[in-house]
Amino acid sequence: MAIEPFIPENITVHLGPPTSDAPNVTVSFPDYIKNVASGEIYPTWPESALRANIYAQISFALNRIYTEWYRSQGYDFDITSSTAYDQSYGDGRAVFDNISLIVDDIFNSYVRRQGSTEPLFTAYCSGRGVDCEGLKQWDTVTLAEQGLNPYQILQYYYGDDIDIVSGAPVRINTPSYPGIPLREGDVGNDVQLMQVRLNRIARNYPGIPTIATPDGIFGTRTTAAVKRFQQVFGLTDDGIVGNATWYRIAYIYSSVKRLAELDSEGIALGEIPQSFVRVLRPGDSGDNIRVLQYYLRVIAQYNNNIPTVTVNGQYDGQTEQAVRAFQQQNGLNPDGIVGRQTWNAIYNSYRGIIAASPVGANGLPLYPGGVLRFGATGENVRIIQEWLSVLSQTYTDIPSVEVDGNFGEATDRAVRAFQQRFGITPNGVVGAVTWDALASAYDDLR
Repeated sequence: MAIEPFIPENITVHLGPPTSDAPNVTVSFPDYIKNVASGEIYPTWPESALRANIYAQISFALNRIYTEWYRSQGYDFDITSSTAYDQSYGDGRAVFDNISLIVDDIFNSYVRRQGSTEPLFTAYCSGRGVDCEGLKQWDTVTLAEQGLNPYQILQYYYGDDIDIVSGAPVRINTPSYPGIPLREGDVGNDVQLMQVRLNRIARNYPGIPTIATPDGIFGTRTTAAVKRFQQVFGLTDDGIVGNATWYRIAYIYSSVKRLAELDSEGIALGEIPQSFVRVLRPGDSGDNIRVLQYYLRVIAQYNNNIPTVTVNGQYDGQTEQAVRAFQQQNGLNPDGIVGRQTWNAIYNSYRGIIAASPVGANGLPLYPGGVLRFGATGENVRIIQEWLSVLSQTYTDIPSVEVDGNFGEATDRAVRAFQQRFGITPNGVVGAVTWDALASAYDDLR
């Protein structure tokens, strides 16, 4: 499931019911809508009726894509051509000229419920000899002849609390699965989105523990929730969110919220992850840039084709050059913009490095790839405690800590004091930025 709705460049249609062995075809999204509209409505209808119907057809298809309705169930297509399930698509069907022009005008618009973000599941039927919830295609002609405009026609069927969103972005439809398994210690939008979904699922399945703060940090509580979800739904209960668990969460979330139904509960803006920046570009600044620069700097130590960067929190020309070089080497569009694909590719590359050689050029351990915070234990906690203990002998505002591998209150206070002194957000969480700063400060005193 996407975070924000978009218009896909292409859509893959299964030419039959979902479980049939019919072939798939992939066509551009506007061409798909033109085909559906030319098969379901008549070009001689009043333009207001045509537009109202096409808005509904667009929103219906976008809902299938947004919820990954079929792909979350393991299918390799976005929608079917069966009217028992979806909309009428006829491979090779002729398209009417006036319908084509209307689609070109509004293909990047869709219907949504006010207060919700997802495209509304705009259920409809022909209205001839059948009755259904939602829009009745033939009856839209009468409403148009009575002088109703497209928006008023849609309100007549779907309620006054709808909006028509125009100018939605067009982009390649990539799977929502991050491409790498999420596990304890990971951070980011994908983690937060998964936490929000699990919390909503837990309302229907109270045996799944809720995550008090869906903050995008994969901690022990999130692991417990994932494991219980996996147990409830017959998955390997390893607490790791791989492809199967990710899409099972997506499917159950859509189901409990009825996102693929006309009376959808809806997804409020507050449910959309906001804590972590997804797209990073030249001119940006902040901790997210410092994390990016840290990963790139480590990668550059093992790849002479990637220029090194300074970790300064500024997306400067040096950083852009390194990003473009990395993208070029990894078959990505070398635009210098770090979107989801580029970020995951960089993180995967970094993970591969630390798996093969967890020690950096300075002889100190590299960031292990997962955040450390209050309650954490183990060797990585012991390492930062050792660094803090040495630093406290020089910086009197950093309290000394016992090197015992337990991230308790004393370690939390020391981390926050270190962060405060070195200009890092004093949240007590040791991610890539704090780890790198600790290692650098410790290295300077050796």
